[in-house]
Amino acid sequence: MQHQTAHSRALYAKTLDPECVLPGGPFLRELRDVLEQWPGNGNGNAAPALEELQRRATAWADAERRAFLDVAGRAAADGSGDTLLRRAVLGCSPLLLVSGAWLQWLSAPGNADDPAVLRSLALYAHDLGAGRPRGSRGHAYLALLGRLRLAEHAVPVARLPLDTRIADRDFAFPATLLAMSRRPDDFTAEILGADLCLRTVGLLPALAPVRAAHPVEPDWDSIDPGAAREPDGSTGLEAARLAVAALPQQQHERIRTGFAWALAALGSWSRGLLAELDEARDPAYDMAELLRLRAREGAVYHHDFLVEGRPLSEWLKQSQTDPAPLLAVLAASKLVKPGRSRASSLVNGLVGERGPMFRVFSPADLLVIRRWIDSLPPTPAPAQVPPPAPAAAPAVPRLPAADAQDAALPQGRTPTSLRDAYHLLQSRADTPALRAYALDYVRGWLGRSRHGIDSGGMTLPEQWTPQGLRPWLVSQHDQHGEQFERDIGAELPTREQLIDSTVQLAPLTLIDGSWLQGFTDYAHAASEIGFSLFETYWDELGNGEPRLNHPLIYRQVLAQMGVELPPTGSAEFAAWPGFRDSSFELPVYWLCIGRLPQTFQAEVLGLNLAMELSGVGGSYRRARCALKEYGFSTRFVDIHNTIDNVATGHSAWAADAVDSFLAALPGTHGVAARAEAWERVRTGYRSLNPPNDFLARRAGRRARRTPAPR
Repeated sequence: MQHQTAHSRALYAKTLDPECVLPGGPFLRELRDVLEQWPGNGNGNAAPALEELQRRATAWADAERRAFLDVAGRAAADGSGDTLLRRAVLGCSPLLLVSGAWLQWLSAPGNADDPAVLRSLALYAHDLGAGRPRGSRGHAYLALLGRLRLAEHAVPVARLPLDTRIADRDFAFPATLLAMSRRPDDFTAEILGADLCLRTVGLLPALAPVRAAHPVEPDWDSIDPGAAREPDGSTGLEAARLAVAALPQQQHERIRTGFAWALAALGSWSRGLLAELDEARDPAYDMAELLRLRAREGAVYHHDFLVEGRPLSEWLKQSQTDPAPLLAVLAASKLVKPGRSRASSLVNGLVGERGPMFRVFSPADLLVIRRWIDSLPPTPAPAQVPPPAPAAAPAVPRLPAADAQDAALPQGRTPTSLRDAYHLLQSRADTPALRAYALDYVRGWLGRSRHGIDSGGMTLPEQWTPQGLRPWLVSQHDQHGEQFERDIGAELPTREQLIDSTVQLAPLTLIDGSWLQGFTDYAHAASEIGFSLFETYWDELGNGEPRLNHPLIYRQVLAQMGVELPPTGSAEFAAWPGFRDSSFELPVYWLCIGRLPQTFQAEVLGLNLAMELSGVGGSYRRARCALKEYGFSTRFVDIHNTIDNVATGHSAWAADAVDSFLAALPGTHGVAARAEAWERVRTGYRSLNPPNDFLARRAGRRARRTPAPR
């Protein structure tokens, strides 16, 4: 098994994709092997008890913080304190910019009423700062990067692997965690074990000197995954313990494996970072690293510029692997005045606006060079270049080469029917065959939805304006209310009709919020557009409380009607003979589009608006009358009529999300792009109830052969 740390950047980048599909086969086996690599497991021993592991983690963290504070104290004494802090912050950024992201796929339509899943979702919502844009723990760390002017590659986080200031080593542990997050069916227990370890450790030891230097800002309680984010709120550690305790007893050994692996991986990574910070106290270390980073580009030039009788281009080629010789000749050259950077042409004339190296070095690079020059003794001495810090890093599974990844993916099977698709789409697991089915189904459904979109039945305006959708939303609510008043004397359905319609809606209602499952992804869940969609999803599942969980409330109504259904995620549910096949058409659309939040973002926004507005003020009230008439609980429709309200509820949030999405487009994509996006939103809105005639169906079949929007 190969564990070269360069693979960690590629894996980190791939797993940040909200529509990521990881290969199986050898990759999955390597991922399992990596998790079992922790001290003491060489002979297949089980991990120690969870209480003992937590004690070890706390002791390790305390000792490691003292070690980092000791190095920071020596750095402050020799004038390299700022350099140490910046390196520490950058080294922690691959993990802390995605703090909690490994929990992002633990909930799925098929398990959304499971109390253990709801505990995990509550933990994740705590990390996200649910209900606030840019409220995640990752955003709190981004504020620290911004404060220290280190955020050039941090937004979006997918750019972070391009930051050459961050070692490959620093990506290994978070890349493996993110890979696990994309395979929750395989690694839920290990994910929660690793998560508990991180919260037990608390603030990463490397950040102890950073917090000492900046005690007030940023929000350290949000950066510390084990801390509480609100003055009287529960801590992250308390929530993690509840999530772990909710898992079945038979999974506890796997929880301990995840914890033990995470503690060992943290220790390996932290030792490497500590060694690097200690070495970097020597200005020559930074200078040597700068030469390594710039040597390849510089070697293309300077063939005629001789240094010690040798072309500078040759010195630079050598510096890609061994910068010591060039560092020595530079120190002794006329370009450098030892101890006097202000008098050295290397950082003055050569890089001035008329110099041959103008803008070759960034301001940060020039600070490194000046610091090195000022550290040189007046009397030349043999240059001593510290060796690179040990590359100590946790093992990472190796992704296949790009052209081999598809071959490494289990192709899976294509669903044979709507019922079969409904069952297969209940989990987050994905295969090329299932992904192709989902794309095909969504394209066809949206093709039907576009057909004759302006010929009737479309209430959304033809054009979006900067005034937004709130005025339109209130008008629609008024119309719903007026329609309810007109129909108040209409005959109610019979008891049998009411039960039948409630049963036929079960495949849809028991996956409430599934069209938004893609917005649990970390990249979307705390964004300016997606934060309210995640909060809507969070509400649909009861904010972590089974008594508020919408699928469970609906099952209570069904039970009153004498209907007991199999678990939603089971094959038995999809095959239940009491359902008509047509009752799966819309649910399968929800399940398919919910897996594709990037590809169909505009359409999801439109669908969400239609869904949240559909019953408010009208049909929910009429359904309440029917349920009450026959003595059934009205709680399900009551709760939806309130939380979906058009002032402060889901309908309002849905309209605001659309407005935010469209308002952001003109400055970056132009007016035409906004018009195109609006048409996609309108199509998504109509997709809740698309036309079903022959011509619409034909349009859907044609659309299935059309590439998805980009």
